[in-house]
Amino acid sequence: MTNRQKGLLFAFLAALIYGVTFTIAKDVMKIHIPSFAFVLMRVSGAMVIFWILSLFLPYEKVESQDYFKFFTAALFGIAINMMSFLTGLSYTSPISASVLMITAPIFVMLFSFIFLKNTINRYKVIGVLLGMAGATFLILYGKGDQSGGSNPRLGNFLIAVNAISYALYLILAKPILTKYHPVTFAKWLYTFGFVLILPFSLKEFLQLNWSVIPLNIHLKIGFVVLFSTVLTYLFNLIALKALKPTTMSVFIYLQPLIASIFAIFVGADQLSVVKIISAILIVFGVYLVNLSTKSKTNNDSIHDGLRQSRT
Repeated sequence: MTNRQKGLLFAFLAALIYGVTFTIAKDVMKIHIPSFAFVLMRVSGAMVIFWILSLFLPYEKVESQDYFKFFTAALFGIAINMMSFLTGLSYTSPISASVLMITAPIFVMLFSFIFLKNTINRYKVIGVLLGMAGATFLILYGKGDQSGGSNPRLGNFLIAVNAISYALYLILAKPILTKYHPVTFAKWLYTFGFVLILPFSLKEFLQLNWSVIPLNIHLKIGFVVLFSTVLTYLFNLIALKALKPTTMSVFIYLQPLIASIFAIFVGADQLSVVKIISAILIVFGVYLVNLSTKSKTNNDSIHDGLRQSRT
């Protein structure tokens, strides 16, 4: 197997895990695990795993001024990002959530223009407008579709907040994304994320009645922590070594497709006209935004980060 084939394989595996995560995570939160308690499990589990992995790597000292950068990155990339995602997913359907999640590249472009002074052309403007139209259409008119969601409008809004927060995280974390080893970056990101989400999630976690939680829910929690959080991060790093950012960007579009197929297959969701129209608008909008992104250093490094973790 060539390096490129290996990169394509690991990129596909990461997209596959992301796609099925929407339905699996929602199953966990349906009855047994409140969303904030689930966030605590995911963050604490990933934090422990990355700290253990760091023990097998050469020690890397973090400069004192970078701790605040880790804290800021964790605020948007872990705390707001994960709490809005899992809470939103508990209210909306897996397909709607996966469609809204791919608006992140559009917000990355917007924040790159605002904070990094990157240029913006007509293709990007049209792409942003189409993507925002698709997201707005799903938030406003997806409320009538109750498949898999008790409050689709609120859930879709929170998923949009998640996409915005994650895009902002990529911009703010850009200086440290390439400064430290990925495991060093991840262990401190999740450590500060754990500190930030603990006050909001500890009460829900302590109220859990573990004796009534079935084995399959325990297994799904383990899947989200180990596969959706840790392995996808490592898989994307392997893929990024062999593939160009433009090639990696294609796999963003696979996530709603995989999520939809899996959710429909297990009976957790169903397609609707609103979801289809919204998906077309958002996917085409993201395509136009990426179309004119060629070799700009800022955009490439940020989009690298976008592929490293999406849920």
